Amino acid sequence: MNLSLNDYLEELRPLINVDCGTYTVDGIAFIANEMAAKYAAMNGWSIKQVDCGKAGIGLEVRNKPDAEDIDVLLLGHMDTVFPVGTAAERPMTTDATKAYGPGVSDMKSGLLNVVYALRHIDQSVLDELSICVCMNPDEETGSLYSVDWIQATAKQAKHVLVAEAARADGGLVKARKGMARYKMTFKGKAAHAGNEPEKGRSAITEMANWILATNAMTNFESGTTLNVGVVAGGAGANIVPDLATAIVDVRFWDNSEYDHVDTALNGMTQTPFVDGVSIELTREAYKPSMVPTEQTQALMTLVEESAQELAIKINWKEAGGGSDANNTAILGVPTLDGLGPIGAGFHSADEYLLLESIEPRIQLLMRVLTKLAENKNQARN
Repeated sequence: MNLSLNDYLEELRPLINVDCGTYTVDGIAFIANEMAAKYAAMNGWSIKQVDCGKAGIGLEVRNKPDAEDIDVLLLGHMDTVFPVGTAAERPMTTDATKAYGPGVSDMKSGLLNVVYALRHIDQSVLDELSICVCMNPDEETGSLYSVDWIQATAKQAKHVLVAEAARADGGLVKARKGMARYKMTFKGKAAHAGNEPEKGRSAITEMANWILATNAMTNFESGTTLNVGVVAGGAGANIVPDLATAIVDVRFWDNSEYDHVDTALNGMTQTPFVDGVSIELTREAYKPSMVPTEQTQALMTLVEESAQELAIKINWKEAGGGSDANNTAILGVPTLDGLGPIGAGFHSADEYLLLESIEPRIQLLMRVLTKLAENKNQARN
């Protein structure tokens, strides 16, 4: 494959220069239509739109839609974290070494790398493997409206490769922390703080007790951390507050330890610290942790061999942030992440894509798919 970098960047540009933050459904639809057109131009691919509710549409693309099993599921997301107006404010630009713009590495270039890999791979690989590409519209907010579809598809898959960006030093991701986010709403009773404070029930006092109890659940040794990151409440210093809210971020390596945290938090709603205050606990986001299994180790070895053959330096990372890899790994399906080109500065105005990494990472993806096809053929014969 001889990549024309200019052609690649011109194909990438329209994917960057449109607002497609999560729930910006018109922008998501534009990306979906762009991606669908690319696969439609590559004969032999079945393209299906998936209704993801208020998040918009997802795309499922398969070369063998009637196959019972999926040999390789390739995952990516179409949304970004950026608000409407960002694309006009800072459209895609390039310099001698990098491309910049909202979503340039997280993860429009990953989506495009998958297209390039499947465009240029040998037909014999496509004949051998059942491949499915899923592109969802809401990964950046936890895949709330697409997780059921992603997991139902992954249950048919033998391997999952997620095309999120490789890390700045070329690292791929073998493990990711799980995450959960809760909103806590405390409802008390207002009263005048000077005339009759005893008639009030302070929602803020209840929240303060919860913050201390929540902090106490953190276990740095095991990697389970709880962070009360946002709080609000009260209408004036002379009023016993009747409403307060807090938002808590939970990160963890051990899924069973998280289950204990979840049980503890829900149990606390039944025993308020302040009599007369009620607590509503809502889990707004959740992704289980992604931890390598023995089968994942075999897939890692295959990726390492592929990289060595191409003289590409890679290493393995354990990441604190989540992705859709978390949602497939929990099913026991061998899952690796970071198969896209190298980037950094995700979720910021400094986000960039390293231009020299584009072609090698396309080649790496092609080599991994080719090896999986060879292994399948050998196992059959």
